[in-house]
Amino acid sequence: MKTTKIIYYISTALLTVIMLFSAGMYIFNHEAVVGMFTNFGYPTYIIYPYAIAKLLGLVALWFLSNKTIKEWAYAGFFFAFIFAFFAHVMIGDGEQGASIAAMIFLITSYVTHKKITNGRA
Repeated sequence: MKTTKIIYYISTALLTVIMLFSAGMYIFNHEAVVGMFTNFGYPTYIIYPYAIAKLLGLVALWFLSNKTIKEWAYAGFFFAFIFAFFAHVMIGDGEQGASIAAMIFLITSYVTHKKITNGRA
């Protein structure tokens, strides 16, 4: 159980770093993100709400005990990373590495969280 908890906290912390960096970029380097979203073909009006959603997802992962909300946060991040990966692949900018790393940390966090909460670690 101890090893599982360590893996959970490390993977969730690394996921958090990526999400904080991403949300920070959306908020504090808005013009660069507008350029990226335009290249992706995404509407730019979703940048700030998307940053807030990322921060709320982190709050759900770290601080909420409601299983349903936590599951929705994991699911939201999962789809965000899938879409980010394919957006970068489709425009060919070679920047899909962060989405791959985030997906690995997300899956690791999710699996270890399930083991901890179900007492199977």
